[in-house]
Amino acid sequence: MYTWEELEQFVNNCRACPLCHTRKHPVMGRGDHKGKLMLVAEAPGSQEDLAGIPFVGPSGKVLDELLAAAGIRREEIYITNILKCHPPGNRDPLDREKEACIPYLKYETYLLKPQAIVCLGRVAAQRLINPDYRITRQHGTWIERKGCFLTATYHPSALLRDPSRLEEAKRDFQAIGEKLRHLERAKK
Repeated sequence: MYTWEELEQFVNNCRACPLCHTRKHPVMGRGDHKGKLMLVAEAPGSQEDLAGIPFVGPSGKVLDELLAAAGIRREEIYITNILKCHPPGNRDPLDREKEACIPYLKYETYLLKPQAIVCLGRVAAQRLINPDYRITRQHGTWIERKGCFLTATYHPSALLRDPSRLEEAKRDFQAIGEKLRHLERAKK
């Protein structure tokens, strides 16, 4: 079994797809390695590519606002992406890119053992929940898989493009906070 440090080394040295030639920095997930909540988005954006850290810049500020609305601190959770490298022009990840990176996400999940996973956006929801997932219709609904609860909500960058959905996303995050508190009470 690998450790977090070994996994990060694999990500930093990955050459499994052509994105390794265009990235500035691979973006490994960040956060509490014992957190009960894992957030998964599709891929790092240009700001994340420069910093090597997930959710910095404007989308990170929106995410922080959503977390605050739910009473969740960033330090308590783990945030990652399906892809560890930024697709040029912020395009959707290609299938072969997702396939190249999915083993890293599986290992992050294995090491973390989250009680809940929240997909941020359509691409992550279609990969992790259901290929036919419709974010505008299904966001905020929960499923259970192997003892872990999964849901999806709008990606913070989508909320920057369409602020009219921000209140829906806040309600989703408030429900996520409630789900975490319920899971914690159930363990006692």
